[in-house]
Amino acid sequence: MSVVYLLGAAILLPILSGLFLLFCQGRMQNRRLKCLLIFLVMAVTSALVICLMAGEDYELVFWKLTDTLEIRMCMDDLTRLFAGMTMAAWVLGGVFSFEYMKHEEQEDRYFGFYLIVMGVLVALDHAGNLITLYLFFEMMTLTSLPMVLHNLSHEAVMAGLKYLFYSIAGAFMALFGIFYLYANGAGSDFCPGGSLLRLSSYQGTYGMTLFALLLIVIGFGTKAGMFPMHGWLPTAHPVAPAPASAVLSGIITKSGILAVIRVIFYTIGADVIRGTWVQYAWMTLALLTVFMGSMMAYKEQLLKKRLAYSTVSQVSYIMFGLSVLNESGMMGALSHFVFHSVVKNCLFLAAGAVIYKTGKKTVSELGGIGKEMPVTMWCFTLVSVTLVGIPPTSGFISKWYLAEGSLGSGIDFYSWFGPVVLLLSAMLTAGYLLPISIKAFFPGAEYDYGKLTKKEPNLLMTVPMILFTVAAVLFGMFPGGFMGYLQQLAAGVF
Repeated sequence: MSVVYLLGAAILLPILSGLFLLFCQGRMQNRRLKCLLIFLVMAVTSALVICLMAGEDYELVFWKLTDTLEIRMCMDDLTRLFAGMTMAAWVLGGVFSFEYMKHEEQEDRYFGFYLIVMGVLVALDHAGNLITLYLFFEMMTLTSLPMVLHNLSHEAVMAGLKYLFYSIAGAFMALFGIFYLYANGAGSDFCPGGSLLRLSSYQGTYGMTLFALLLIVIGFGTKAGMFPMHGWLPTAHPVAPAPASAVLSGIITKSGILAVIRVIFYTIGADVIRGTWVQYAWMTLALLTVFMGSMMAYKEQLLKKRLAYSTVSQVSYIMFGLSVLNESGMMGALSHFVFHSVVKNCLFLAAGAVIYKTGKKTVSELGGIGKEMPVTMWCFTLVSVTLVGIPPTSGFISKWYLAEGSLGSGIDFYSWFGPVVLLLSAMLTAGYLLPISIKAFFPGAEYDYGKLTKKEPNLLMTVPMILFTVAAVLFGMFPGGFMGYLQQLAAGVF
């Protein structure tokens, strides 16, 4: 089958299925059949994406907007990495949702938008030029907004508006940069390593190009939760349903990472900003966010909000790894993209399982929860250890390469200051995650063991958590093949 038809089906199938659910809300009374059909849509979409990933690299014009503006799609190693992680997280999060959404109203609306966002993300991951990237980036914001607004409480509406305003403001900053690059002859397609220095036709001035690139980094960094545009993330995550929080943190925040990579490493080239004030500003903002997010998470008592602040910190690990502009830093950033996605999906799902079974939402309420929900809390504990970066879990691998990239950057101050901040953040991560597990399994003498009852959720909720946990550990124990793949990808852009 033609690549065009496969890709079109992978994009349109979940979008059309989601629209069907939205327009036919409440009409399908057999809930089990409805969940089965939703699962089939996700499974078929994933199979189509896997077929595309298994084929040769390609680049094609999907749709012509005008003579000069094209919706261009591509397949390369970066697409494979992001699309593969998106499909895995989306399917497992969807399976978890089948049980979790029983206690939420308007589940047809939730699943409708869940499927629509899945299709939009397929298109975003396959974007082949800056216009296509921006188009689907904005679509992702608008279609994911209802997942934040879901329960329509005052708090949810305010959080949704904050998410929308921050996202649009960031996207407009990035759009200015894209306008400037396009107007001066760059950005019509992606090329590993970037092509700006090889474009004799590029008309932009060096100073304005640097300014445009800083706006792009900050603008797309908004979705990644990078300071100073991070404020939406700790507000939006706690009010969304737990599986929505999981994919918001694990996948949607990474769309900002994908956009930054496509601009810096596939459009302009790292050498354009190496050693400039843009690189130093980028590194400074990333490190500031790493430390600030960890500090805020350490102080936060609401469990999902603590995890949200953790995401603010951890996604900026990725931004810092990219900003050092070398191969080791890129490998650390891309591996942390995968490992953090796996871990944070599991953490939010575990928090959702606790909320679903017990209604407990704050850290202080979780004493003894490990006795009642041992599988859930063992998953929470193991992925927490991974996020801290304790070997042999996967978090150690990514942080090793991030530190190596920083030390090898050749920038006097940042080469040693970066690893210091990463170590401080790791200590704070241990401080805000591991005490939860200790108190959960060792509640102390005040815990009433006479009232102990098992509250473990069913397989629809436990299996996704277990799979994420196994992946988090096995990636760290057997990293060779995966890191070899990332080394090949990183070598292609330097």
